[in-house]
Amino acid sequence: MGAQQRVYRQRIRSVQATKKITRAMELIAASRVVKAREAVAKSTPYAVALTRAVSSVASSTSDIDHALTTERENVKRAGVLIVTADCGLAGSYSVNAMKEAQQLITKLEHEGKEVVPYLVGRKGVSYYKFRRREYEAEWTGFTDSPKFENAEEIGERLTADFHAGAEGGGVDELHVVYTEFQSMVTQQARVIRLLPLEVAEGQLDLDGDGKPDGPLPLYDFEPNAEGVLDALLPKYVTARIFNALLQSAASELAARQRAMKSATDNATELIKTYTRLANQARQAEITQEISEIVGGASALADAS
Repeated sequence: MGAQQRVYRQRIRSVQATKKITRAMELIAASRVVKAREAVAKSTPYAVALTRAVSSVASSTSDIDHALTTERENVKRAGVLIVTADCGLAGSYSVNAMKEAQQLITKLEHEGKEVVPYLVGRKGVSYYKFRRREYEAEWTGFTDSPKFENAEEIGERLTADFHAGAEGGGVDELHVVYTEFQSMVTQQARVIRLLPLEVAEGQLDLDGDGKPDGPLPLYDFEPNAEGVLDALLPKYVTARIFNALLQSAASELAARQRAMKSATDNATELIKTYTRLANQARQAEITQEISEIVGGASALADAS
């Protein structure tokens, strides 16, 4: 019985130490997700306005053959930027992103396109390395707090590969797989086509849900629409990537907070269970000692 009590006490101490860690991680994620949500709220209007402006140029000047808006006739290679987490303990956040990416890759391969993955986050890199799959480039170390410089670096590489095309070792189209932050309890993995921009009948589908977001605004362009597109192309790519990184960061932190809250609650229940078992073992030991004492006293009384 004494050995059982020692085992239960050791387990209680171990779970209590784990509970402190999960509780601390929960509080850290809760404090950081507030800033991440604010960053998303500040970034989204700019990305949306810039995309709508670019789309307005493309829809009003259909005679311009520009890389930003013109689909290539024979698409051979498609680039896919996959945004995952650097660290674990975030529930199914990275798993959902990889599942969505795999569905997109399967679809593109069925269309006869060669898929070129670009990875953001150590989880995605580990996923590909473990399965010995090839990928084009990787960026790690900033998934929970991305900076604009990170988006610029990624955007420059993707833009250069898109300009090069399949013939030059690049890609003919670009897709982004990221996790959209909807609320503290809901984060949805999404796919958007970054380049070329999808515009149909003067309306734009920003979130990739297949439904137009409304009519595009009217602009006057100086010196001309083609010059505006040349100037807006790198800004558009960087803004969309930065917004995707911020959305994914907020989703990662929210998922981590929820996962750590669940882990803390489970640890609390486990401590209660082990405490009850330890008390039962202690009570059984006391009962056995009393029985032994009573039995010994009775034996002495009978002997005398």
